[in-house]
Amino acid sequence: MATISPRFDDQGVRIGWQVRIRKRGYPQQVRTFRTKAEAEDWAKVTESEMVRGVFLERTTAERTTVSDVLERYVAEVLPGKRSQQQVRSAAAILAAGLGNRSLASLSPSAIAKYRDARLATGIKGQTVRHELSLLSRILNLAIKEWGISLPQGNPCLQIKMPSPSKARDRRLQGDEEARLLAECAKARNPWLLPVVRFAIETAMRAGEMLETKGTADPETGERPIQTPGLLWKHVDLKKRTATLPITKNGTARVVPLSSVAVEILRGLPRSMDGRVFGTTYEAIHLSFTRACKRAGIEDLRFHDLRHEATSRLFEKGLNPMQVAAITGHKTLQMLKRYTHLRAEDLARLLG
Repeated sequence: MATISPRFDDQGVRIGWQVRIRKRGYPQQVRTFRTKAEAEDWAKVTESEMVRGVFLERTTAERTTVSDVLERYVAEVLPGKRSQQQVRSAAAILAAGLGNRSLASLSPSAIAKYRDARLATGIKGQTVRHELSLLSRILNLAIKEWGISLPQGNPCLQIKMPSPSKARDRRLQGDEEARLLAECAKARNPWLLPVVRFAIETAMRAGEMLETKGTADPETGERPIQTPGLLWKHVDLKKRTATLPITKNGTARVVPLSSVAVEILRGLPRSMDGRVFGTTYEAIHLSFTRACKRAGIEDLRFHDLRHEATSRLFEKGLNPMQVAAITGHKTLQMLKRYTHLRAEDLARLLG
């Protein structure tokens, strides 16, 4: 039963109306409103929900903001995961757009408004999808493990996600490979040439080959190692294999090495820290961009080398299962865009 009573300040001036609801099987609910009408409306809705068995405790959701759960996720969950820098960046963007909202007021329409505002600035749909997927995961965690009941459930599941960006299919054309390698050989970073050649031979991701840094410590300015890259202790030149204990999809894999890949590795110096490539992803990214510019090659990213390498594996006659074992693609669906290569091979066989 709800009781509604006026609230007064120290001078005896009425400042609002307090609702107190006591019902067996539910925790006591107390809320204060500016007007009596607002108090009565809230009491009716809350009592109705209790009678129908659909009442959810909103107190925690009302005092918890989106920024609160984002910060908790970054502090408690993120340290054990990969791609920390990207997640931190996405969390910061979400906080800027939705951070001040309480979880209780985080409606599907609010999420949709955020989505549309981001897309209107020219941000790619895939980027916005990643941001909303992160928010959705955090809200699910809040509901299932942090004891926060959301009145409307997870609002991210009730909106239309932006269309995913079309997968890039950039490959090296004409003499681009020769021009690129020539400029890589001239680069100030001596590791650029072997890294680029090795990437084309193995289809490894940059983070699987190279050390990557995490977010800088705000006090010391030091950037912790996020991934160590390929280590000599994981390379067996006799068996021609490289073991990757840490990969993007979380599953370790063993990469077979071509004779060219083995030749590249045999020509490298051994570093004291055990890394195969004595450089970082950040340094290679910068050097690669500069080499492409000097070579007059436009719209080529380092990750495109993985697409190039994967395409060449199909062109060598490997089937999708074999290619997936080498590249680490988690599902064959991810390799579907390469099927046109196999169709051309079959056409030649048909005569």
